[in-house]
Parts: sequence; C-alpha cells; structure tokens
Amino acid sequence: MKIAAYSYRDFDEAQFFTKFGKQYNVEIVAVRESPTPDNAHLAAGCEGVSVLTTPITEDIIKLWSKEGVRHISTRTIGYDHIDLKAAKKYGLAVSNVTYSTGSVADYTVMLILMALRRMKSIIKRAEGMDYSLQGSIGREIGDLTVGVVGTGKIGTHVMRNLSGFGCSLIAYDPYPNEEAKKYGTYCTPEELFRKSDVITFHTPANESSFHMVNADSIQTMKEGVVLVNTARGSIIDTPAFIDAVESGRIGAAALDVIENELGIFYGEYKYQVIGHREMSILKDMPNVLMLPHMAFYTENAVSDMVEHSICHILNDDGNVLLRE
Repeated sequence: MKIAAYSYRDFDEAQFFTKFGKQYNVEIVAVRESPTPDNAHLAAGCEGVSVLTTPITEDIIKLWSKEGVRHISTRTIGYDHIDLKAAKKYGLAVSNVTYSTGSVADYTVMLILMALRRMKSIIKRAEGMDYSLQGSIGREIGDLTVGVVGTGKIGTHVMRNLSGFGCSLIAYDPYPNEEAKKYGTYCTPEELFRKSDVITFHTPANESSFHMVNADSIQTMKEGVVLVNTARGSIIDTPAFIDAVESGRIGAAALDVIENELGIFYGEYKYQVIGHREMSILKDMPNVLMLPHMAFYTENAVSDMVEHSICHILNDDGNVLLRE
C-alpha cells in the first residue's frame, strides 16, 4: 500500500514515518508541501493521504478521488479543516487521530499556572532588567475554582492533573464520564461560567461550541476570570474577548489557539505583516499569553499522530471521531 503524507516534516515526523512505514509495510510518499489542487496528482496510486491542519477543500478532494485516493486521515484530533460534505460526496473516508493526552493536559496546567502568576509580564520585565515587584503579584490555584469545559480524554486528564493542587473542580460536558466524576462535579455551562475563577476549554469545534465565549456569556463570568484555550480558536468570539480584556472583565488569558489561525501557524513571519489584526492586538497585551498551537507538540504525541494516521488508512477504519 502507498500513502501520501502531505505537510511532511523532516525535522520531527520523518523518523516516525520511516519507522512505522517499515513496521506496517507501507510505502510513504513524502510531500513536504501542504495539499493544493496543483500537487494533488502526487497522491496518484495511493490508497490514502495523511494531512495536517491546512484547508482540505472540495477541489482538492475531487482531484484526489480521481487519482484513486479512498481515505483522508488527518494527523490531528481536530478535523474542522476538512470539507466533510465533499469527502462524503466523492466517497472518501475521513479519520482523525488520538495521541498522548498528557501532551495537551500537562501544557494546559502550565498555562493556567503561568496566567495566574503573571509570567508573561514577569518574563518580559526581567528581560529588560526590571526586577521590581509592583504589578507582579499572583494568585494560588489551591484557593480557586477551576471549570473544565469538555471532559473527553484530554479534559479528564486535565482534571486528574489539577486534582493534586487542591483547587475546586467543576465540569461541563453533554456526555459526562465516571472518570471525571472522581475529580470534580458536573454542572450546567451557565453555572460553570458563573462560579469559575479559571475556565479551561477542551471541546471540539462544532456548532454547539462555536463562540461559546461571547459578549453575553462573558458578562455571566466572574470579574477577573482567567480563560485558557488549548482546544480550538472558534470557541472564543475574539473581538468580544478583546473588549472584555480591555475592560478588565477578563483578568488574564492563555491562548494556544485563535480564530482564523489556518495559514499562519506554523510559519515564520518575522519581517512580515501577518494579516491577523486580533492576533497582533493580543500579542501586545501584558495579561494575555498567546502561543502558536503547540500544546500537542511532544515526541510521544508526534509518534502517535503518524502511527495512528497510517493505521487508520491501512485498516480503512474511516470515521470521524467526534470525541477525543
């Protein structure tokens, strides 16, 4: 079997594509560029394609179908970058992967602590030789209530991590699970927003989560609430969020994702205008830590992403996993 791996990265993924290609007797066609109509022909003769978070549009899917591709596997948990209707129209299976939940869960706890302890401001001031205390006082997580939105595998892992800090944990998920109940109490999203000092999001991008954080819901949150998002940017209405940070309604935030990030992360734009006004505004806010979608990025997770993508295509277990 042949699989075309688009957005193939030599510096981290190559070793795992080589390892698992040999292990599963699969020929890997390495395509270092993101999928486009112009390079769709490189998947000719391949049963499946493995992709990352770049737009997979109907015109690309149509061309892949003509080349004999029968399966699109994204090496990510999220799949909102793929036109699922087009995939169904042309008879292509679609799958996403799971990977080490500790990658995002550990990163989330780090971001919560950094936001509570004002680390962005402290680090920037220290770089300028300013070691004064004024304006740097933090908060202790053990005194706070943390709300976890989404208790799939990652959200539950976050709750397990946080349970050792002594904080009060509450959660919302339309599908509660027994493991999460060991660490916290389920409630409605309205109650979670009202009671939480810190809110962390671990829900997929779908209709119910779209702009869950908006001008109205922000007004129901505690004054000075801390928001952490390592899930999907579409969860937060960015202009409303910026207004709330400027007014002080939101006290701090740590964002690993942001709306309309596709095509920006993971490139280098040191001497360019990135064309994302909200990102430029948030970058300069001293109480908003904005990072380039890196929560997943560990050796364990990259290995899992490559192996699971290959296995989905090999076994043709085409499905969209709606939960982590």
